[in-house]
This record gives sequence, structure tokens and C-alpha cells, in this order.
Amino acid sequence: MRFYVTTPIYYVNAEPHLGHAYTTIAADILARFHRQKGDDVFFLTGTDEHGNKIAQAAADRGVTPRQHVDELAAKFKDLTRRLNVTNDFFIRTTDPEHERYVQAFVEKLRAAGDIEKRAYGGLYCTACEGFWYERELVDGKCPDHGIEPTWLEEENYYFKLSAYQDRLSALFRAAPGWVRPKSRYNEALSFIEQGLEDISISRSTLKWGIPVPWDQEQVVYVWIDALVNYLSALTYARPGEDLSRYWPATVHLMAKEILKFHAVIWPAMLMSAGYDLPESEFIHGFLLMGGEKMSKTRGNVLDPFAVMDTYGIDALRYYLFREISFGQDGVISLEGFEGRYNSELANELGNLVSRTASMIAKYRDGRIPVGDGPQAGELAALAAAGEAMVAACTAHLDAVEISPALESVWEFVRRLNRLVEEEAPWKLAKDEAQAGRLDAVLHSLAAGLRLVALALYPVVPDTALEILRRLGQPHGDGDVLLAGATWHGLAPAAVEQAPPLFPRIENGA
Repeated sequence: MRFYVTTPIYYVNAEPHLGHAYTTIAADILARFHRQKGDDVFFLTGTDEHGNKIAQAAADRGVTPRQHVDELAAKFKDLTRRLNVTNDFFIRTTDPEHERYVQAFVEKLRAAGDIEKRAYGGLYCTACEGFWYERELVDGKCPDHGIEPTWLEEENYYFKLSAYQDRLSALFRAAPGWVRPKSRYNEALSFIEQGLEDISISRSTLKWGIPVPWDQEQVVYVWIDALVNYLSALTYARPGEDLSRYWPATVHLMAKEILKFHAVIWPAMLMSAGYDLPESEFIHGFLLMGGEKMSKTRGNVLDPFAVMDTYGIDALRYYLFREISFGQDGVISLEGFEGRYNSELANELGNLVSRTASMIAKYRDGRIPVGDGPQAGELAALAAAGEAMVAACTAHLDAVEISPALESVWEFVRRLNRLVEEEAPWKLAKDEAQAGRLDAVLHSLAAGLRLVALALYPVVPDTALEILRRLGQPHGDGDVLLAGATWHGLAPAAVEQAPPLFPRIENGA
């Protein structure tokens, strides 16, 4: 099976922030998971580098647009490295290959009879670089940026979006899961059925952009340019290799403020140009860091880069998708991070790994016992529960349900912790008659932790590999495949005792 996942390409008018990290980590989780399944994966991210806001940001800094985008694109590339993501390509819309592809793409729209030149006036939000209908404004302001749009009049080239209203409506009615979650599907369908107007696809007053191929006095509108990246990247990401097999994209990931462009304009453009449509779009919510619950003076604002530097990237990756149900808005805070970190990562997972290795070292000379002893009670059901956990986690991630996947894993982590308390290996070790039972308990803990590591790998990859290493289990790329995530896949091995996976945060330090 092939799997093509994309993030939106990030606009380089300002520095990268937590919102960019959130979408990119989500895409990485899905890419890692599908590689675990043995799928043929392509994961694309990158930067959006044309448009008025870029030109203005460069002018404000006293540099050329090219200098500005080169500097900022490097920072976004560095973010992917810091986040430990496994993108297959990083596209920049200033790549000459992309620019040529965009020109060829808009020529296809023109050849289809869907482009015409006309004068137009509309309410234009400079922050969005897009027009709004008056009915969409909130108290006269852009609903995404809270600023009043200005009236803009230009003679531009227009894409006949209105001609695709019926086809778009039929698409949504026939595929109710095409946009997820359901609330975003409903929002996009409502927008379509309220009536679509044609959209400008060029700008005559801007020079920092891709020239319209048939009219060098105009440049392609930045949003048209940006959307085409999902196709253009496949033509040059790996020179000499045909990547066309990855289209259509399996899932476009994005935040909700760009829903209209992806769920309405993009499919209409693809229909016009003769391309298959993406298989799905998943729209996530906002990470809320304002309001009474958070305050810099109270010291509870979450700085993602400081968190990565202090606690490691896995702790941040875990927290973001454990704290907030993926697809919904949610409040994050330093206090919330510290709570999850201490209670779940340090106490429940990290302590379980340490205790298991310590008990195997103390009672069985550091080697995982075979575990053929008595299998009564909770111990008898544990193997089935572990494999059921892997199955549940797999089903959730197949459905882009990252947070429920983590919950299914954590229920099993807590079950393993209960096993330790109920079986009390330190008591079993004092009774020679219970030697078989002790072997079975220690073997079960190691086997269970191996399954936990494999299930958690997409979210906390370094932690997962370290758990496998400490258990003496193979932990190369081919060793994390879900096909091997069975209870009896545990290899006889020596364990290693090591410092805590997640040292507790004491007194907010």
C-alpha cells in the first residue's frame, strides 16, 4: 500500500512556532506508523515563499525577498530536524522546478476554459492574502485574524470556481468522510452550498511571485502557487525516480484556518486541470495559549523550544497529542506539560521500565526468563490484552485518531503497573516454590513493554527504541514493523539497567 501525507507548506513571513511543529509532528506520526505497517510512504513538508506579506516582511527588515526567504526557510528546515521528523522531501516554492510546474498547471486551467481576465473589487485581508465575502466577516473583521479587510480593486485573471459548485457539492455528498472531523466537513459543505464566486488567481501590483506564463505583467496568486506544491514535489523530489505513484495524496493535514483553500478551491482546481482528488483531508484545531489559564507573569506559557532543549523532543511530541484530542482546539500550558510528564512519562512508563529491568537483574541475573510458569488470573489474560492493545492502536492511527491511540496504549501501561503491585515479584522471589510464577511475571512485563514500545514508536520514536534496547531486543528500522508486534515476539536477552527514561520534574525545574 502507498501512503502520501502532507503538511501545509509554511509561510515564511515570520519565525516558526508551535503551530507549525504541531502539524509537522502529526504528519510524522502518521508517516512512521505507515512505515511500520510496511506501506510505501512519502511525507512532504516545506515552505511557502511568495506573496505580498513576504515582500513586506523583507522590506521591513531591509533585505531582499530572496534573502528573507532563504534565511527563514533554513529555520523551518532546522525545525524539522529538531522535531525528529522523517519527511522525504522539503519543498520550497522558490524552487525553479516548482515554479515551472505551477506555470504549466495554470496553463491547464486556461486550456480548460476556466480562466478569464476581468476587473474585480473585493474585501481583501492582507494577513490571509485572500478575499472574503461580507457574509463571512465577524463584526466586519476577518474571522481568522480579527482585522478589517480593505477594499481591493485590480484587473486580474480569474478562475471560474462558481462553475464547480455542483461538482463540489456532489463530491461532499458522496464522500462524507472526505474532510474530517465532521464539523469541518459540515463547514466546507455549507460554504459551497451558500454559493461560490470566481476567484482571482493573479496579482498585477506584486512582483514577488511566479510570472503568469501568458502575461509577464502579472504573477500567480500565492495561494494557487502554494496548493500546487503537493503535485509539483513529486516531479523532482528524487531526481530520476518516478514518484507519480504517490498521487493522489492519502491525507492532507492542516489547521482549520486554511480549510476553504484546501476543501473548496484545491479540488476545483484539480478537477479543472484533470487530476485525481486527494483521498482525504484532516483538519486539526488550534493550540490555545492565551486567556486566564495562561500568563507569562505566572510563568505557565509553554515554550516548545525550551521544552525540547530541557526535556527532549519525545516529551513534547507525547504531550501535544496526549493533552488535546487531535482535531479539536485545546489549551496547553507549562503546568499541564509538567503534570503529564511526571504522572505518565516519569511515573507510569519510565518507572515501569526501570522496575522491570531492575527486577530481572536482581532476581534472574539480568536475563529475561522464558516464562513457562503458571499462567492463572491476570497473567493468563495479559498476552491477549497486549495484542488487543496493538490492534486498537493500529485501528486508531489508520483513522488519524492519534489521541485515542495513545489512550489505548496507556490503558495497557497501567495494566502492567497493576500487575507489578498485584504479583509483588519481591515477595515471589522469597519463595522457591514460586520460582515459575516469578519467571512468568517477569517475562510478561518484558513482553508487554516490548509491545508498548512498538505501539508508541510513531509518537515517541527515540523512547521506544531505547526501551527495546534496554530489554535487549532488536531495534533497527526493520525491527519495529507491526507484523512483529506479537506477544511471542520477545527475544531471550539480557536487559540493561540505565538512568530513568524521564527524570521527574521537581519544583517546576
